Amino acid sequence: MQKIKSRKRGLKGSNIFDFFNYLLLGLLGIITILPFIHVLGSSFATSAEVANTKFLLFPTEFSLSAYRYIFSTDTIFRALGVSAVVTIGGTIWSMFFSVLTAYGLSRRDLVGRRVINFLIIFTMLFNGGMIPTFLVVQETGLMNSLWALVIPVTINAFNMIILRSFFMNIPQSLEESAKIDGAHDFSILFRIVIPISLPAIATIALFYAVTYWNTYMHAILYLSDSAKWPVQVLLRQIVVLASGINYDGASYTDVPPPEVTVKMATIVVATVPVLLVYPFLQKYFAKGALLGSVKG
Repeated sequence: MQKIKSRKRGLKGSNIFDFFNYLLLGLLGIITILPFIHVLGSSFATSAEVANTKFLLFPTEFSLSAYRYIFSTDTIFRALGVSAVVTIGGTIWSMFFSVLTAYGLSRRDLVGRRVINFLIIFTMLFNGGMIPTFLVVQETGLMNSLWALVIPVTINAFNMIILRSFFMNIPQSLEESAKIDGAHDFSILFRIVIPISLPAIATIALFYAVTYWNTYMHAILYLSDSAKWPVQVLLRQIVVLASGINYDGASYTDVPPPEVTVKMATIVVATVPVLLVYPFLQKYFAKGALLGSVKG
């Protein structure tokens, strides 16, 4: 009887813990999602409602004026195309070199492995800065080219370390068996290592894709041709125009909607593409980040 009573008390305590745990997580979830609802609701609100409501969640009267203003020129579609090309091409480019580098550094028999690892980690703490990087891009002839948005950030040290740690967790017996069967290093990498590393690869690919999609400062520094601007730069100019500041760019004939609604609509337009991709990679995201951080 005493064991049964103690077991019931344990179950009751566990249920109470679960209740408060779910309550806390639910509150945190609500706090996290409220800003997104505010941004989305304000982007569809009218000027009067935005002016009279401090924290708007659900507009009483929907208005598409901010989105009409943003999409009032074909320039936005060109910028979206540029961002898509940079994001897709840059992600493939960065993943190719990151996987090769991470796999090589995960091999314990690599000569100079510790030194190379130290040099890569060193770049996470110290770098040349904006001006030396600009001079390098200028001297290599990448100015006003989309390659200037990709090559200088080909490999992210943090992402590469996660991939390297994931590869180090793969049993060496798999590679040894493949070598006995006559497989070479590239065959082992592309036919064995990569297929079983999809969670980590999908996670790092998402990191790179978000970075390339949000490219702004590099585009401002290296691109003088407005036809090559990614969507982030163009949306910034749209916000400037909506603020009443003159800018020699695309022409907008309609009366600008309130600056706040344009800003909110700009955030939605810049965020939605990433939100559409994330659900397809969500099942890999947590698993890849966790497994890749087991070893350092």
